[in-house]
Amino acid sequence: MSVLKSYRFPIILLTSIIIGVFVGLIFGKDTQVIKPLGDLFLNAMFTIVVPLVFFSISSAIANMDSAKRVGKIIGYMLLIFAITGIIASIIMLIVTLIFPPASGVHIDLTEAAKQKSQPFLEQVVAALSVNDFPAILSKSNMLALIVFSGLVGLATNLSGESGRPFAKFLTSASDVSMKLVSLIMYYAPIGLGAYFATLVGIFGPTLLGDYFRAVVIYYPVSIVYFFIGFTFYAFLAGGGLGVRTFWKNILSPAAVALGTSSSVATIPSNIAAAEKTGVPKDIRETVIPIGATIHMDGSCLSAILKISFLFGIFNKDFHSISAFLIAIGIALLSGMVMSGIPGGGFVGEMLIVTMYGFPTAALPILAVLGSVVDPPATLVNAIGDNVASMLVARLTEGKNWMKQKFSHS
Repeated sequence: MSVLKSYRFPIILLTSIIIGVFVGLIFGKDTQVIKPLGDLFLNAMFTIVVPLVFFSISSAIANMDSAKRVGKIIGYMLLIFAITGIIASIIMLIVTLIFPPASGVHIDLTEAAKQKSQPFLEQVVAALSVNDFPAILSKSNMLALIVFSGLVGLATNLSGESGRPFAKFLTSASDVSMKLVSLIMYYAPIGLGAYFATLVGIFGPTLLGDYFRAVVIYYPVSIVYFFIGFTFYAFLAGGGLGVRTFWKNILSPAAVALGTSSSVATIPSNIAAAEKTGVPKDIRETVIPIGATIHMDGSCLSAILKISFLFGIFNKDFHSISAFLIAIGIALLSGMVMSGIPGGGFVGEMLIVTMYGFPTAALPILAVLGSVVDPPATLVNAIGDNVASMLVARLTEGKNWMKQKFSHS
């Protein structure tokens, strides 16, 4: 009964998603009539995510003991993001060499519509800053919001005693934001069920078309990475206790990620899960919001799949060391850099096309392939942030961080 009580809400969420899948399969595109029910949940999560990210990051940094700890957390975080991204890229690279995703596939190429793109440095500036304060309060400028939140927290921390009242306000506001998330989550079973029904109803036929082989490769690989890879990372972070605690608390954010296809929308439930896992407040409220923008193991997996798919479509040889290294580099750029830039998805796809000399007609192929693998990619992206926060806690707090945390609870 205690186990059932612990998993009650995740079971309800997963049940609602399963019901939504069957509704989507049965009614197809007619499920769009209940799409507003899913949009209501998604809108609520996107509404809370901006104040939550601001207050969580700024309060976490404002209350850190020293600037040295800030640097330590950020340094370990970036190291883990890079290592897990490389691991994900290598795994998909091996799989696509064994099972070429474009084998037997024939797609009629249509010229891609021309899209205006800014120079790279201008895109970086647009990602890290805005030209007016109201623009910072938007999910469209998440990386700029994260930078601003970090600076506010650092300024508060450096203000000493005069900054203490403001630090307390930030902490209080962060707690209130998390409580608001818990209230919104009561609606999650209805919202996610409706969203999934619509998702399956609309994309179901696409999954059985020219992209079926790529989907059959990506979905199992992402699921195996999710279960085996994250179990391994959780074990590295906290041993057997880490594995048990991770899986006990991760199902709710996993359901949100899978149902919304948005790492940003998963931030609130991800932070709540990390709290239950025992990740210190300053670590979870720094790593998870930043990770939602620049840590994308699922995108690394899909970038390698896209590259291999195009090589097969255009009958080009993918079996060379240089092609492999470029593929891993592009995957890391797509997962850690491009994802934080406005229009980064398009920039990442353009990078694939230009680096290998593919025609621009390849862009629509990448766009469609990206759409059909988006749900499991988001699942891996979002939950990867959670387990990354555990690994940062392990490196920052020491080997027994989890045992000490729960012994004091």
